[in-house]
Amino acid sequence: MIVVKTEANIGLRILACLIDYLIIYGFTFTLIFTIGVSDGNGTYSLKGFPAFVPVLFWLFMTVILESAFGATIGNSIAGLKAIPMSGRNINLSFTQSLKRHLLDPLDMFFFGLVAIITINNTEKNQRVGDLWADTIVVKTKDLKN
Repeated sequence: MIVVKTEANIGLRILACLIDYLIIYGFTFTLIFTIGVSDGNGTYSLKGFPAFVPVLFWLFMTVILESAFGATIGNSIAGLKAIPMSGRNINLSFTQSLKRHLLDPLDMFFFGLVAIITINNTEKNQRVGDLWADTIVVKTKDLKN
């Protein structure tokens, strides 16, 4: 096993999460209000295939970018990268990334309190999604190619 330094990096992780989810929610709200159907009371909704577009966009922004390019947009800007628990500087598999991000709602519960507590109380500074996917998050500058 390769030894890679892990740190809590709470501020950087929050920044990365905010960037990613501001993009995702911004896209989703824009989509809903531009092509959504109004019920006449100020509520808009998507019906049919357009209702799947936000889910597909989320999948692209989190799982596909992370597994294909090594990081989400937020992680890239924050200088972070999720890697396998082995510590090898390789991109996550689609399955590892999907596992990490399926648990984002749990990790973000109560303004991220679950993730913060988990990161600060695990040996490798992992959040719940990282524990399930057997991944760690490190600063890109700490990785050796």
